[in-house]
Amino acid sequence: MIRLLLVATFFAIAPLTVGAQGFDHSYAAWNELLGKHVKPISNGRATQVDYKGFARDREPLKAYLASLSAVTPAEYAKWSKAQQYAFLANAYNAFTIEKILTRYPNLKSIRDFGTVFGNPWKDKFFTLLGEKKHLDNIEHDTMRAPGAFDDPRVHVAVNCASIGCPMLGTRALTAATLDAQLDELFLRFVSDRSRNRYNAQTKTLEISSIFDWYGKDFEQGHKGYKSVADVGAKFAEQLADNPADRQLLKEKQAPIKFLEYDWSLNDVK
Repeated sequence: MIRLLLVATFFAIAPLTVGAQGFDHSYAAWNELLGKHVKPISNGRATQVDYKGFARDREPLKAYLASLSAVTPAEYAKWSKAQQYAFLANAYNAFTIEKILTRYPNLKSIRDFGTVFGNPWKDKFFTLLGEKKHLDNIEHDTMRAPGAFDDPRVHVAVNCASIGCPMLGTRALTAATLDAQLDELFLRFVSDRSRNRYNAQTKTLEISSIFDWYGKDFEQGHKGYKSVADVGAKFAEQLADNPADRQLLKEKQAPIKFLEYDWSLNDVK
C-alpha cells in the first residue's frame, strides 16, 4: 500500500516538476514550426515562408507565443547574454509572423499595415517581459541599444517578413550555437547576389539598403567591423568572381551603391 501511494504521489507531482524547469531554451516548439513552414531557396541563401501553413498551425504558434509572454523580467535577468539575445530574436520573428497572419492573405507587404497609422513596428500588439510591446522595442530599443549586445549581426537575426530582408532561418537561434548561427546567416545574406553583389561593369559594390539605414552599427568596431566597406572586404570572395575585383574589395577601394529594398511579402510562391 505504501509503495502504491509513493507511485501515485510521484505521478501527481511529476507534471509540476517538469513545469518548474522553466523556459525551453532549445525552442523545440518554434523549431518544429520553422522546420515545417520555412522553405530554403536560392541554394540556401534565402527562404520563403509558408504563411498558409502557419495559419493552419495557428494554435501551436499561439501556444509558443504564450510561452514567450510568460517569461518574467526577473527570470530573463538571470539568463546569459546569449540566452537573452536568442530569446529576443526568436520572439521578434515569431510575433512578426503572427502579425502577418492577422491580415493574411489580404496583404502583399508588411507595409500594407501602414507606415503611420497601423505601423506594424510601432503597434503594441503583444506582451513581452511583463509589458505591452511593439517590434521596434525588441530590435531598436533593446537589441541595438548601445552597450546591450553591440552586435551588428542583429540585422540577420531578425526578419521583417520581406524579400529584401535577410532570410528567416529554418532553425531557432539558441545560446549554445548563437555565434555560429549568426555568422552563417550573415554569410548566406551577403552571398545572395540578388541583394548583395559586386558590379564588374561599374566597379561598384552594390549592397542592401540595410547597410545604408544601419551603417553606424558597422562603424563601432564590434565583431571586427569599422565601416560598411569592411563588409565588402570580408566577403570579397562571395561578392565578386574576378581576382582583381576581389582585391579591389579587400582594399576597400570600390564605391558603394545601396540597392532598392524589396518590401514584398516573403511568401511561398
